[in-house]
Amino acid sequence: MENVHLAVEDEDLYSGYNDFNSTFFTEELENDIGFQQALRTSQGRRPLMTAKLPGTAIGGRPLASSFGSRVPLASSAGRPVTGAVQEGAARPMTSIRAAGYTSTMMRGSTFDTLGQHRGPAPPLEGKNEDGPEEKIKIMEKKVNDLIEESCMAYSSGASQLALEKAKEARRKEQALVRQREQSGTADHINLDLTYSVLLNLANQYEHNEMYPEALNTYQVIVKNKMFNNPGRLKVNMGNIYFQQKNYPKAIKFYRMALDQISNAHKEMRIKIMQNIGVVFLRMGQYSDAITSFEHIMRESPNITTGYNLVLCNYATGDREGMKKAFQMLISVPLGIDDEDKYIPATDDSSTNMVIDAIKNDKLYQMERDKKAQAEKYIMTTAKLIAPAIETSFASGFDWCVDMVKASQYVELANDLEINKAITYLRQKDFNQAVETLKTFEKKDSRVKSVAATNLSFIYFLEKDYDQADRYADLAMNANRYNPAALVNKGNTVFVKQDYEKAAEFFKEALKNDSSCTEGLYNLGLTYKRLNRLEDALDCFLKLNAILRNSDQVMCQIADLYEQLGDLQQAIEWLMQVISVTPTDPHILAKLGKLHNDEGEKSQALHYYSESFRYFPSNINVITWLGAYYLDTQFCENAIQYFERATLIQPTQVKWQLMVASCYRRSGNYQKALETYQNIHRKFPDNVECLRFLVRLSTDMGLKEVQDYATKLKKAEKTKEIQEQRVRSGRESSSRGRRGSREGSAEDVKAVSQPESKLFSPLLDSGRDSSNSSRGERRSGKNISLPASNEPYESSSPKELDAYYVDPLGPLMERPKTGAKRVVEEDFADEDIGDDLLPE
Repeated sequence: MENVHLAVEDEDLYSGYNDFNSTFFTEELENDIGFQQALRTSQGRRPLMTAKLPGTAIGGRPLASSFGSRVPLASSAGRPVTGAVQEGAARPMTSIRAAGYTSTMMRGSTFDTLGQHRGPAPPLEGKNEDGPEEKIKIMEKKVNDLIEESCMAYSSGASQLALEKAKEARRKEQALVRQREQSGTADHINLDLTYSVLLNLANQYEHNEMYPEALNTYQVIVKNKMFNNPGRLKVNMGNIYFQQKNYPKAIKFYRMALDQISNAHKEMRIKIMQNIGVVFLRMGQYSDAITSFEHIMRESPNITTGYNLVLCNYATGDREGMKKAFQMLISVPLGIDDEDKYIPATDDSSTNMVIDAIKNDKLYQMERDKKAQAEKYIMTTAKLIAPAIETSFASGFDWCVDMVKASQYVELANDLEINKAITYLRQKDFNQAVETLKTFEKKDSRVKSVAATNLSFIYFLEKDYDQADRYADLAMNANRYNPAALVNKGNTVFVKQDYEKAAEFFKEALKNDSSCTEGLYNLGLTYKRLNRLEDALDCFLKLNAILRNSDQVMCQIADLYEQLGDLQQAIEWLMQVISVTPTDPHILAKLGKLHNDEGEKSQALHYYSESFRYFPSNINVITWLGAYYLDTQFCENAIQYFERATLIQPTQVKWQLMVASCYRRSGNYQKALETYQNIHRKFPDNVECLRFLVRLSTDMGLKEVQDYATKLKKAEKTKEIQEQRVRSGRESSSRGRRGSREGSAEDVKAVSQPESKLFSPLLDSGRDSSNSSRGERRSGKNISLPASNEPYESSSPKELDAYYVDPLGPLMERPKTGAKRVVEEDFADEDIGDDLLPE
C-alpha cells in the first residue's frame, strides 16, 4: 500500500480523448503535397524532409541512431514522428488510451493498478419509461398489487372492499391485454396473471353471495383451454350449487371435477367424494351416500366420514350397518402422539423448558381439538344407535361400551355408562339410574365424582336431602374442585336454612369455575334470604353480563330493585323481560302492579288487560280489573271479569254476588233479581243474598217478598247461633291455655320456638315481609272492591269484608320458575350435558 497514491481530485482521467489533431484530417489529403508525392513513387516511400516545418518537434529533438547520436526526422506533411513527444505536451497516441494510464505517468507518477484514482463512477443511465415494454411491466405490477390487496381485505373481513379490488384488478388486466395487442406482443400475454385475476374475482363474488356472477366467472376460466387444469374449479361451482340447495347440479359438477382429476391426486379425489356423499345425505338418498362414505373409509378413513356413515345407516334402520360403521369409526387413527411426551421425565432443565414451551402451543391445541371432536362424535353416535341396535337400549349401550373398551378410546367407556344412567333418568326409571351410578363408587376419582354429583342431584329432586347431602360430600371428597358437587352441597345446606354456610359453598364453586352460572344464581338467592339485597343485586348483575337476555335473571334484578324502593329501575328491567318474553302473563301483571303503585292507572290497566288476555285465570288480575271498572263506574265491563272469577271459583259466593251487584248498579234490576235467585238456590243460607232479594222484591212489588223475609230471619238467627258458639269456643280455649301457662311455668321454658316454614330454593317467590308495609307508603292509591254502604248494599260491611280479597296480592311468580330451574340444574357440563332439565 506504500506504492499506492491517490489521484488528484481535479485530474480528468479521460482528458485528451476529444482533442483533434489536424494531421489526421483525411479530407485535406488531396492538397497535401508530400502525401501526393509519396503516392506517385514506385514503392510508396515518402522522401526525407529537409526543411523544418512549424508545429513539429524535429528541430528540438534529434533522432537516436546506432552511433549514439540523435538525428531529427520529420514526415513530409509535418506529422510528428512516432515516439516523438513535444515539450510540455502529452505524447499523441491512438484513439484508444490504455486503461490505467494518465498523461503524467511518464513523468514520475505512480501506476494505479486498482483504479483508485478514478473517483466515483458516473450515475447509471435511467430507463426509458415511455417504452411499451416498461409500461406493460408497470401495469402487471399494479394488477398483482390489487390482487394482493383484495386477498388481504377479505382476510380482515372486508368482503365488499375485497370485491371492489378484484373488479379493479380485472379492469386493469383487460387494459394490459389491449396494450399488448396494440404493441404487437399478443403472443407474450401473461396467462398466469389472467388466471389469478379471474379466480380471485370469482372467489370474491362467491364470498359476497353473488352466486350468478361467480358461476359466470368460473365458466370463463373453465372454458379457456389455455389454462392448466381448469377442471378443478368445477368443485367450486359445485359448492355454489350446494349453497343454493341445487343438489342435482352440485353432484353433476362434483362428478365432472372427479373425472378430470387423475388418481395421482388421491387426497383431492377423497374430498370430492366426501362432498358427493354429503349432497346425497341432504337429498335423502342414504344408500348412495353410504356407497360414497364406505369407499372413503376404505381408502382414507377419517372421523367426519365415519360419523356421517353411522348417521346414514341409522336413517335406513340397518342394525348391522350401524354396528359395522361404529366399529369403523372407533378404529380411525387420529395421528396424535402420546401425551406422555408433554410430561417432564428428566431433571434436564433445558429439556423441561422445551416441554413447557410446547405444552400449549398451536400444535398441541390442534391435537386437543381433534381428539375432543373425535370423542364428541363417538359419544353422540353411541347414544344415537344404542337403543336401535338391540332390543333394549341397555343392551345397546353394553355393546357400545364393549366396543369402546377394545379401542383406543377406552377412557370413553365410563362416560358411556354415565350416559346410560342419564337415559334411565329421561325414561323416569330412577331406580335403574341410581343403580347404574352407584357402580362407579369404587372407580377412579374423576368418574366417581361425576357419578356422585348426579346421584346427589337425583336425591335432591326426590327431596331426600340426607342422601343428597351424603353423595354431595362423596363427590367433593373425590374431587374438591368439582363446581357441580359444591353447588349441590350448597343446595342441601340451603334447604336447611343455613344460608351463611350455603353461601360459602357457592363462593367456593365460583372460585373453582368462574363461569359456574348455577353457583352465581344460587348465591344471589342466598343473599336475598340473608336480606343482603345489595350483594344479591351485584350477583345477578354479573350473571346478566354472562347470560344475556335471560328472563329469569332480569326478573330477579327487577324484584331486587323493587325491594330497594327503586320502582323506576324495576319497571325498566321488567320492560327488558317483556322484550324477551312478550307473552308472559306474570310479568305483565307485575308491571301493572308497579304502575298502579306509582299512580299510573292507565298504564296499569293496559298491562293488567294484556296479562288477562294471555292468562285469563289469574284471580288477582281478574279482581283488579273488576274493581277498576267498578271504581270508574263502568259496571257493564266489570261483569265479564266477575263471571270469569265465578267459573274459576264456583264455590265462592262473593263472585256471584259481585255479578249481581254490577247488574243492579247498571240499572238492570230484572237481571240482578234473576242472578240473586240463582245464588239463593245454590247457597240458601247466604244472608247477603237474602237481604238483596228482600230489598229488590220490595221495590219491585213482588209477592215473594214475605217468603224471602222469613228465610232471612231464620238465616240470621242461625248465623247468630253459630257465631256465639265460635266465640264461646275461643273463650274456653283461651282460658285453658292461660291456665296451663299459669300451672306449669317450667314447661314453658322447655317448649322450643315454633318451627318456621322451610323455604325450598325451588320456590323462591322474590318477596319478603317488608313488602306488606311498603305498599302503604307509596303514593299510588290501591283499588279496592266497593264498600257496602251504597244503595242496595248490606248494612254489615264486616261480613262483606270476609268475602273479598285484596286485588293487589302477590303476582310476582316468575322468579319462582327461575330459582327452580337454576338450583335444580346442577349437573356438570362434562357430566351429562345441557339437555336434562327438571322442568
